[in-house]
Amino acid sequence: MSTDPVKIPKADILAIDDTPENLALLSQILTERGYKVRSVTKGSTALRGAKAAPPDLILLDVKMPEMNGYEVCRHLKADEKTRNIPVIFISALGDVFDKVKAFQMGGVDYITKPFQVEEVLARLDTHLTIRNLQLKLQQQNTQLKQEIARKTAAEAKFAKAFRACPNPIAIATVAQGQFVEVNHSFLQMSGYLASEVVDYTLEQIYSQSALEIYHKSLEKSQSQGFVHNQELEFRTKSGQTKIVLLSMELIELEGVQCTLQIMNDITERKRLENEFISLVSHELRTPMTSTIGALDLLNSGQLGTLSDRGQQILKVAIRNTERLIRLVNDILDLERMKSGKISIKRVEYDLKNLLIQAIEVMQPMAEKAEVELKLESSNVNLNLDPDRILQTLTNLLSNAIKFSQPGSTVILKTTVTKSLQHKITTINYCQIQVQDSGRGIPADKLESIFERFQQVDASDSRTKGGTGLGLAICRHIVEGHDGHIWVESALEKGSIFYVNLPLIPIGQVWQQGS
Repeated sequence: MSTDPVKIPKADILAIDDTPENLALLSQILTERGYKVRSVTKGSTALRGAKAAPPDLILLDVKMPEMNGYEVCRHLKADEKTRNIPVIFISALGDVFDKVKAFQMGGVDYITKPFQVEEVLARLDTHLTIRNLQLKLQQQNTQLKQEIARKTAAEAKFAKAFRACPNPIAIATVAQGQFVEVNHSFLQMSGYLASEVVDYTLEQIYSQSALEIYHKSLEKSQSQGFVHNQELEFRTKSGQTKIVLLSMELIELEGVQCTLQIMNDITERKRLENEFISLVSHELRTPMTSTIGALDLLNSGQLGTLSDRGQQILKVAIRNTERLIRLVNDILDLERMKSGKISIKRVEYDLKNLLIQAIEVMQPMAEKAEVELKLESSNVNLNLDPDRILQTLTNLLSNAIKFSQPGSTVILKTTVTKSLQHKITTINYCQIQVQDSGRGIPADKLESIFERFQQVDASDSRTKGGTGLGLAICRHIVEGHDGHIWVESALEKGSIFYVNLPLIPIGQVWQQGS
């Protein structure tokens, strides 16, 4: 059994000549050179064969009975299937008139008999190369047309969605910060006309605070491609302030990198939310304080002895009431911070003393959970608000203890980082780390857990006793110190919460918001 590989012919050639000897010679020459050759002696037969299986090239004699070569070529060029097949005339007619007529009929070349073998092969190779290039170009043109059609359809769909979207949308260049386009909803919310926004810069439309959030969002977008729900204050043309959630994505528009900014006006929702929180928090605080006092009185036994079942129920009631009080206090704290009613009062302080205090405060909780607390720190002087930083440290330690397994260790340590750029100055940062070996945090939750009422698992508020506000409060405190808080985590391996606080030389005053 033969195992020789099947040779693929270089091209399929249709040779048409009424002289069998000529056909035999052409067929032998071309076959030896790796071509597939189909030999035909009649024009009508050749036309049927070319239509049934179009060849790559046709060699055509001029003088033939019934139908001459010119007539065969005319029929070939009139048919859609065979129109683009290159035709080379081979004839004993050497008159200029005959050659001109051959080209007029659509031939690509003319070889005079008796022919030279190398000449036939060279011209054959040239026209096959040209034909292959034409086919590739046609294929590329088809693909390009399809791509243009897809792109046009996508752009039309985007333009329709852009115009009709109920959310305000703006597109601005990244380099110049210049508005390229805004939709109708943006104009409605802002009160501007399109001519007052398009081609203007962000600085001319956005307030200073909105610009700061925009630039922070742009930095995040450049590292991760998009940013969702960044809250900012948008000032309308009339001077009214609206609260919006900004989502941003980087796009390319006609070769220019731009930001696609989608906004969600939450002004009314925010007003109702604040009113509700304020009302509920204050209205609940007084009765809950009375309730916990009454429960503590019952628990003391001064009003009589309860059964074991009664003691159990009482403990559940005390625990849930304390949780409610923590929730209300956290809500009030967060709202005061956001409204600026709680200021950061900085003093020069040795951070290590605060770390020791935090460990001492959380030691009973750690012992109950059978978790060891470990401190690794040296003396570091900072300008900070001791009460607020202590609140941050205890919140972070509390979280670490809650999600640690019995017998594990929670590490609290500090290091001084390399110099980092802070606005126009370069300063050092003291980095606080709270490390646990708990269940970890999914990657899609690493940012959202610092938002209000956000937890890794919805059941945590019941099983772990959390309010979903602790990390949001930590973030406000840290940012109030011109610092930064974030978390790195691996599932089933644990988490490390990082807090960077500016390391200010002793005696230097750090102004709020500087």
